[in-house]
Amino acid sequence: MDTQLIIICALTFVIHVIATLAYAVRIAGVRTRRIAVSFALFGIIALVSRTANSFQGPFLAKRVEEDLAHHVQAGMLGDFRLFLLAATLATVVGAFLIPTFQRYFSRAVIHFQAHRSIPRLALHAFSRGGIAYIRGGARLPARENVTQLTSDAGVSWKVITLNVFAMSLWTVGVFASLYAGFLKPELRVTCANLSSVINGFATIVLTVVIDPQISVMTDDVIEGRVTENRFRRAITTLIGARVVGTLLAQLMLVPAAFLIVRVAEAI
Repeated sequence: MDTQLIIICALTFVIHVIATLAYAVRIAGVRTRRIAVSFALFGIIALVSRTANSFQGPFLAKRVEEDLAHHVQAGMLGDFRLFLLAATLATVVGAFLIPTFQRYFSRAVIHFQAHRSIPRLALHAFSRGGIAYIRGGARLPARENVTQLTSDAGVSWKVITLNVFAMSLWTVGVFASLYAGFLKPELRVTCANLSSVINGFATIVLTVVIDPQISVMTDDVIEGRVTENRFRRAITTLIGARVVGTLLAQLMLVPAAFLIVRVAEAI
């Protein structure tokens, strides 16, 4: 495995770990009753994901260009499948980190609410008390959070199915567009700019269906109409759907790439 491949896998891992940890922000928001502050603080962490995303594309494009320049035909599909595997592993790791992350994040929200200073929050994290909390605050996911899903998933099967499909499209979109450029070298620039053909639908589903459902449930928990236990089950279900979506992306990679090739030829 060469250095470039490791870098791309690492960037993919960071992007998907942070995207998965976003679910913990809602749990922390419910726990602290500070939804707006929670999202504002997570925006700082999301900058790391956006930075990784901005580097991922150029590294991927350069790898495709180099393989085309050296007439390397074998191995590229395997590379893209490895990137998708990194996305799946990152999602699983992110899922296991959620109990720990939401405890740390809840404390950060409370501290920021009291002091209203990001520098003071950063200093607190490295203080003796902050380090002691980090050492003692780590938690593994509770088994009952998973076993309870057999009786009630917390959200409808329609939302679960749409979330799986949307996550698979969102995961595969950029990879499919660049792989399409590898399959059709003379139109690779066009293909590279057609990722929206795939992840555009995912964005619509997430924005119009999934996010509003979770936002309404979050408000319902705050107002006492939905229990926190049911809310946690819903989050656990959606995380599971996200993992399944990244696995489904493996099956969608080649069909999605050929679809982008056809669109590139038609426009």
